Amino acid sequence: MATTKKDKEQQLSVEEKLQHLYELQKIDTQIDKIRTLRGELPLEVQDLEDEIAGLETRLENLKTEISEADKNIVQKKQEITKAEELIKKYSDQLDHVRNNREYDALNKEVEFQKLEIELQQKRIRESQKIKTEKEEYLATASNKYNDKKADLDAKKTELEDIIAETHKDEEELMKKSEQLAQNIEERLLTAYNRIRSNARNGLAVVTVDRDACGGCFNNIPPQRQLDIRSRKKIIVCEYCGRILIDKYICDYDGSQQKADLEAAMEAQKKKGRRIKKSEE
Repeated sequence: MATTKKDKEQQLSVEEKLQHLYELQKIDTQIDKIRTLRGELPLEVQDLEDEIAGLETRLENLKTEISEADKNIVQKKQEITKAEELIKKYSDQLDHVRNNREYDALNKEVEFQKLEIELQQKRIRESQKIKTEKEEYLATASNKYNDKKADLDAKKTELEDIIAETHKDEEELMKKSEQLAQNIEERLLTAYNRIRSNARNGLAVVTVDRDACGGCFNNIPPQRQLDIRSRKKIIVCEYCGRILIDKYICDYDGSQQKADLEAAMEAQKKKGRRIKKSEE
């Protein structure tokens, strides 16, 4: 009869579950380090793309406003030409008037057209001023757009280089992470992922080192340390909620513990020699 994933999970001891969690944490930490190499580049690229999109819209609006100013100037000049033609027409008619009333009416029309010319000239000056301002804004915005575009191209190239260098390693680690996750019961895996997402450094499983939690560095009471070393139940830090394990849980052949012991003995010998030398 085939053994299901659930059966395998139930057959695992607490120590084996903790070992799997710790191995998964080590792999995920390596993935985090690779992604850290990218730093803020992905966000910077996105911000630059958004800013450039905004600048493109601004440039188009400025070009439209300049075009509108040009159209207004042309239109006002046409109005002036039309008024000048009417002045000439009314002036010619003044030479052939038959009475004072007709003369006064034509003079009023001439005066009105002269005022119309002055008004249109004023509007032309206003439109020219607007056009000059918009052209200055356009030049500034164009320079800014070119600078941002150059920055974006440089950052995209940098990001693509980093991704190209680390893609293979990241892909392999992701596969290992997925394989390890299959050996962990769903409840534990959910808790692990939740703790990782809430932890700033992505650490959900940490060792007890120098009597303190390896995540938040708060002291762990001696009795709780004994419980952790016994590997009989899953214990979390009461301060930060991370899963606590002893540092030798994955020291399958005892080599790490032996190396630490030798290092401690050597340090003790050096200390003894210093004390003896100072007494002499």
